[in-house]
Amino acid sequence: MTLTLGHFLSLGAILFALSIVGIFLNRRNLIVLLMAIELMLLAVNTNFVAFSHYLHDMHGQIFVFFILTVAAAESAIGLAILVLLFRNKSSISVDELNTLKG
Repeated sequence: MTLTLGHFLSLGAILFALSIVGIFLNRRNLIVLLMAIELMLLAVNTNFVAFSHYLHDMHGQIFVFFILTVAAAESAIGLAILVLLFRNKSSISVDELNTLKG
């Protein structure tokens, strides 16, 4: 059995749908929200690599490196904000973020 483009796109769609479900079903825990966003970026990267491989073009794989860089920066900043939130509030609940409004 050979893997076709449809298999990889189906995997990307399943990962993307799982991340959307994770975002909408869990609006209380900030760590789970960050993991769902990372899963969404992974689904997009899977599609970029699949199209890049099947079209014999390296632009998709190069673009994945930029997305991974942005995802790493987003994770670092998000976790730093999470640590500061936990130090100030002793909780990581998203419901308590409304007190951070300026």
